Amino acid sequence: MRLLVKSKRVIEAQLSNSGIRALSGSMVAYEGQVAFKSAGFGGGEGVLAGLRQRATGEGLSLMECTGTGVVYLAHQGQDVTILELNNETLQVESEQLLALNGNLNTNVTFAGLRGGMSGQGLFTTTVTGTGQVALLSAGGPLIHLEVSPQYPLVVDPDAFVCAKGQLTQSFVTDVSWRSMVGQGSGEAFSLKWDGTGVVSIQPAER
Repeated sequence: MRLLVKSKRVIEAQLSNSGIRALSGSMVAYEGQVAFKSAGFGGGEGVLAGLRQRATGEGLSLMECTGTGVVYLAHQGQDVTILELNNETLQVESEQLLALNGNLNTNVTFAGLRGGMSGQGLFTTTVTGTGQVALLSAGGPLIHLEVSPQYPLVVDPDAFVCAKGQLTQSFVTDVSWRSMVGQGSGEAFSLKWDGTGVVSIQPAER
């Protein structure tokens, strides 16, 4: 089966006696003989996934769509982008993940401390294997930024969507840019990416 972009905010999943996993509640229409059931949380299987979700707050509620037909998926009017993974690992913010197909596994990994005051992003969702991943972005299509050893990349954590490649993530405390835009409350930090790969961001903050 394949995931295809129907419009900039809707994807279609073409099922032929097959199935996909998608964000719970993201089905907006379907044709044919398709059944829907809960697929639990992204980040592993069974009880372990549930424990990780409760412990980290980084959980993904999925549904499984199986059968023969076409399922249309969308979420809150956000733009959609489909990425192809070929035995690769994608680090992604769980709330930006719309659908997966193929031989893909999800997990939750420790991303490191971002400081004493902020718990956001201490864990990250990873998608590993071969298949398609449909991602959501607010404010417009995803923006793909190249990272090289000569040019590390620093991004706002609220704009970050996903990263792929031989990349290392670290955290940079930087109060000045928050202060300049009037967001001085809380603990300010940025995500820094070193290595070789691609980091994708959305043009609107969460």
